[in-house]
Amino acid sequence: MGYTLLIRHCGQLLTMADTGRAGSPLTGSRLRDWHSIPNGYVACKQDRIVALGPMAELDESLVTAATQIVEARGRVVMPGLVECHTHLVFGGNRAAEFQRKLQGESYLDILASGGGILSTVRATRAASDAQLLENALHHLAGFRRYGVTTLEAKTGYGLDAATELRLLQTAREAGRQQPVRVVSTFLGAHVPGPEYAGRPAAYLDMLAAEVLPRLDPTEVPFVDIFCEQGAFSVADARRYLTRARELGFGLKIHAEQLHDLGGCEMAAGLGAVSLDHCDYLTPTAAARIAALTGGRTVAVLLPLVPLFLRQEQYAPGRQLIDAGLPVAISTDFNPGSCPTKNLWLALSVACLKMGLTPREALAAVTLNAAWAIGQQQECGSLEPGKRADVLVLDVPTPEEIPYWLGENPVRHVIIGGQVQAS
Repeated sequence: MGYTLLIRHCGQLLTMADTGRAGSPLTGSRLRDWHSIPNGYVACKQDRIVALGPMAELDESLVTAATQIVEARGRVVMPGLVECHTHLVFGGNRAAEFQRKLQGESYLDILASGGGILSTVRATRAASDAQLLENALHHLAGFRRYGVTTLEAKTGYGLDAATELRLLQTAREAGRQQPVRVVSTFLGAHVPGPEYAGRPAAYLDMLAAEVLPRLDPTEVPFVDIFCEQGAFSVADARRYLTRARELGFGLKIHAEQLHDLGGCEMAAGLGAVSLDHCDYLTPTAAARIAALTGGRTVAVLLPLVPLFLRQEQYAPGRQLIDAGLPVAISTDFNPGSCPTKNLWLALSVACLKMGLTPREALAAVTLNAAWAIGQQQECGSLEPGKRADVLVLDVPTPEEIPYWLGENPVRHVIIGGQVQAS
């Protein structure tokens, strides 16, 4: 049987294949020393990559009249982007609050007037299943145009058992109805629900008793919690995550976003797959986490959040890498602190504000991002056997990708061996 799809004459084929030890996320020099091939090709059969290499090694006998040909014509070709931290499903938006912020109102002022996350919770609870699904499909189409081929979708805007379960169902249905793969994370522990104001531990007890046992870890592989002042303490987060681990879920945490509370080290000690935000994670703590986990717990950095919130503190990406911690980059798409799907912009800001090199940032939105959501066997690099998720970009070199600030370089998106309509 011949190839079903061939992408040929790739100017730079960025495989992201690890040149060091396999079986762990990219750390240290491995984050920039991944394999690339000049004048290369990628060959696929159905939804899988079956061969790749220099054009001189292409087996022309497997290129038949039935093979679909994509001519890269000297452009960069790379794996599909992996978006490893989004809050995909919610109702409404907060555009009016954006105007209030620009006029000088603080987040706490807006929250006190019933805005902030509480306004999104009200809109989400009031939205019908059809409205939530329509919104999610709209956002997934936008992500796909930016070259995202796998995406993590967190809940967290229901803050009661019934709505949180609806959000999970919506994310799964949205994944079924379009080609971008959706990986679900349960973030019922975003903040305490309004009915539990001042009683965060009681809210977590409700989630642990009434929601977690109803979830299947094969369908919802991760449980997340926001460990921060005004959300959940380190002690409460430890108790909740320990229960989630006992039920078979992988663990994630939002931590060290606004303060250094120690949530990252706590979650890493429980075997968390990722530590997200990390704006106040110190290099010393990062080195301890890297040693504790053997470099397997990924720090997911979210550079567009402090940008949108006009904050000065960005995660110390350069120091975290130098401390041996694997890093990934994501948008944190959500209606309050990052209403954008442009992962390329996040990549550029990670270079500008967090000290990553272009090659490191590219690995952080592909292979390491796949590790951060447990999808490293399926996506994140171009290797035989992996899903045929491939991008053809309108740039000749990888260094140009972060340079063109805010632009979308995507020319072709291929998901599961199928070229997507633009």
